[in-house]
Amino acid sequence: MSTAQSLLQWVGAALLCVAVIVVVRTATFPSYQTRPPPCNATDQDFIPATRARLDRLSQAVTFRTVSYEPGRGTPEELRKFLAFLRASFPALHASPLVTREVVGNFSLLYRVQGSDRSLKPALLAAHLDVVPVTEEPGWEAEPFSGQQKDGFVYGRGTIDCKHNVLGQLEALEFHLNRGHRPRRALYLAYGHDEEVSGHYGARKIGELLEERGVKPEFILDEGLTVTKGVVPGVGKKVAMVAITEKGYVTVKLSVRVKGGHGSMPEKESAIGILSQAVTNLERNLQPNLWGSGPERDFAEHLATEMSLLPRLLTANLWLFTPVVRWVLAQKPSTNALCRTTTAVTRFNAGIKDNVIAPEAVAIVNHRVHPKQTIQEVLEHNLKVIDDPRVKMEVVESLVPAPVSPSGPESAAYMAIQESIQQIYPDSLVAPSVLMGNTDTRHYWNLTSAIYRFSPNVMTPEDLTRFHGVNERISVQDYERVMNFYFHLMRNVDKPLVVRRHEHDGDL
Repeated sequence: MSTAQSLLQWVGAALLCVAVIVVVRTATFPSYQTRPPPCNATDQDFIPATRARLDRLSQAVTFRTVSYEPGRGTPEELRKFLAFLRASFPALHASPLVTREVVGNFSLLYRVQGSDRSLKPALLAAHLDVVPVTEEPGWEAEPFSGQQKDGFVYGRGTIDCKHNVLGQLEALEFHLNRGHRPRRALYLAYGHDEEVSGHYGARKIGELLEERGVKPEFILDEGLTVTKGVVPGVGKKVAMVAITEKGYVTVKLSVRVKGGHGSMPEKESAIGILSQAVTNLERNLQPNLWGSGPERDFAEHLATEMSLLPRLLTANLWLFTPVVRWVLAQKPSTNALCRTTTAVTRFNAGIKDNVIAPEAVAIVNHRVHPKQTIQEVLEHNLKVIDDPRVKMEVVESLVPAPVSPSGPESAAYMAIQESIQQIYPDSLVAPSVLMGNTDTRHYWNLTSAIYRFSPNVMTPEDLTRFHGVNERISVQDYERVMNFYFHLMRNVDKPLVVRRHEHDGDL
């Protein structure tokens, strides 16, 4: 046998082994999903969306608790809203088990006393403020009316995120009215300026809890939702539980050159030099890191429910990670999962039509991947721009959030997952990455288990309603919100047990 034939045989045998491994892993890849008993409308502990509960949500929307910028909001509306919440939940506020504090003038911190001191407390968070309403036309109901129409409640805050505030309070009120005495202490934390970074609300709450030595078992704040028709290759609803948040760094790029009259230009202008720098950044993106962070866990948690080709790829990321990286990088929505993004948001230069601009300035916003540091982002920029005439200055930055534990080996995550699947029995649950930022940035020192999830459904069409026109929540979804929080409160009111999950490691 010739050397060439021998080599071909070895190559063929190797390819056959790889093919066998791919097929076996695809067929035997484990499921991360659970199937707890579903919550039914006929259950005695089901919370129906009664007229009174819907009216409370509608009225909550009428308070124009708008945050405009740090330190500038609507204090009188916040005061009215706080008074409304106190009056709306009498059992909660009269209970000897519950204490209520106003923090930072307008934020709320509730503590529900637990009977078992060996159990760490749980903390549920949300925020009281909303973003402004622009003059953009198209609202089907006045944005602060809370109008109930065609099975929906309309208005600013219905999905960001007064539905979470009211849903948590309704669940707790229902729990207490049934005579429940919790074993695990529970905190409810509601900041009043989350939309403008939470420096006067959640930050004060976080500092207060840290001073008191409070170490929650876990924290659940607003975040990703139950999605429908969003994840390619998956037909079922997918509940995305964010276990981290992207960081951000905003940089100012500037070039200064000699100005002068437009009739006698130099070889290069400030505008031309800076334009080339920006072009270099857009053509040489930050590295594709898909597979190195939580986005890998997201794919693997859904693998067994994917159609054949996506399942084959996802069950064999040891081999196909480069393929998946390339495919996902083709669309802006999925490319954002793969890397630190680069967005040129402002470009300013020039003072007159016939005058050479002595300075050009551009603002670039990066959303930083959890596996990349801000310093690495800046170093990449300098290397790509490769021009000492372009000065780079950091305007603002926030490091990516720590990655919280997920999957069967995290008892807190599994309690959240089971609570979701009790309310959405036809859904899948997977850990994911939140592109934006929440008040949880102020709670990093309290616990390593921080999750971000809002228990309502979002379709691709609904995504435009977030901070946009016709923000609304369906009556059915709001009913699910209340019942999710009730089941979560009940599910974590006991010692949480870690469940070991074993399967073959990557090859």
